Amino acid sequence: MIAVEVIGMGISPDDLTDNLQTLIRRADILVGAERHLETFLDVPARKQILKRDLKTVTGKIKRWMKTRKVVVLASGDPLFFGIGSYLTGALGAENVVIHPNVSSVAAAFARIKIPWHDAVTLSLHGRRGYREFLDAVRQRAPVAVLTDPENNPRRLARLCLDNGIVDLEMCVLEQMGTDKERCRWVQLPRVARLRFREPNLVVFRRNRENGRTLRAAHLGMPEEWYRHDHGVITKAEVRAVTLAKLQLTDGLVLWDLGAGSGSISVEASVFIRNGRIVAVEKDARRIEQIRSNGQRFGVRNLKVVQADLPDGLSSLPRPDRVFIGGGGKKVRNIIRAVAEYLKPEGIVVVNTVLISSLQAVSNELKRSGFEPAAVQIQINRSRSMPWGARLEAENPVWIISGRRPPKKHSGKDSHREK
Repeated sequence: MIAVEVIGMGISPDDLTDNLQTLIRRADILVGAERHLETFLDVPARKQILKRDLKTVTGKIKRWMKTRKVVVLASGDPLFFGIGSYLTGALGAENVVIHPNVSSVAAAFARIKIPWHDAVTLSLHGRRGYREFLDAVRQRAPVAVLTDPENNPRRLARLCLDNGIVDLEMCVLEQMGTDKERCRWVQLPRVARLRFREPNLVVFRRNRENGRTLRAAHLGMPEEWYRHDHGVITKAEVRAVTLAKLQLTDGLVLWDLGAGSGSISVEASVFIRNGRIVAVEKDARRIEQIRSNGQRFGVRNLKVVQADLPDGLSSLPRPDRVFIGGGGKKVRNIIRAVAEYLKPEGIVVVNTVLISSLQAVSNELKRSGFEPAAVQIQINRSRSMPWGARLEAENPVWIISGRRPPKKHSGKDSHREK
């Protein structure tokens, strides 16, 4: 059995070293795409065009390699979304020698002069699912995408725009390594009016000409990252403790009642990736802010509902967790309404800055069957002075939480799961 040599062509034959050229010219059988084989028409080896039917060609390679030297030509780097991984599995890793070369992605980032050590690379060759792509462009940058005629730059741009991802620009690198190579940065709305040569590769990055920046959500983000009304927003440190008290895990349903700017909903999405987050707010201006902040941080499982609490809860999916950040004089009525819908062993958390509300909320939670507990958060932030720094106090906040005891099996649950 003679080991099969799998040689990466780089982005053009110019990337082949003298040693690789020698291996190719000594081959008995030369396998590759038609465009690769055309480069070696003067090589006397038998040529086998590599098309989509890999299984048939691999069967021939298995027969040939018993007595002859087989060389397979691959695009870019054979093990980077290439045929190398397929052949090592089909022929056995011990029967394959891989010769790496410059990948198309490495070449693309070299062309645009952007570091790519933290880039996300995806291949959409022959794929229909786009969730991984949308997650990547929402949360990370830069992102490189290997396209195909169906999953082309125009479709990718439309996917972004249709899903509210607008803070990107894309670079389309066409026919790299040929004399028709072209590289151009374009804004997403313009892509639909353009045509691109095949094959091509797309790189996405944050739009440097747009003031808004789509970031990956994390706990305790600065208030200035959100759209909100003149400081009316749960402070970063209070947010972090509140979310800890909610004890969030993936797959839960969270109600954020009196959501304000939606900061709790946005940061809850760090934990609830596949569950549901419902932000309820009565103010139309804040409703728009919640939607904007959700889009800004790529929260795809956020539903925004305009309602004057405690109205509007009956049509919502039944919650595992509830946060009440607003309510004022209605807070006790809201707690009673929440008690009707919260699942067994669910948790409700209420934030307040009013001394009178501390006892009122605690008493109402207890009357509604919860086991209440409270903590006070006092945040002091440093402020620069001419000869040093001082601490400036924020309003103290009470965080009152209650857990519902396990359900007793004494009757039929009257609330439908949604």
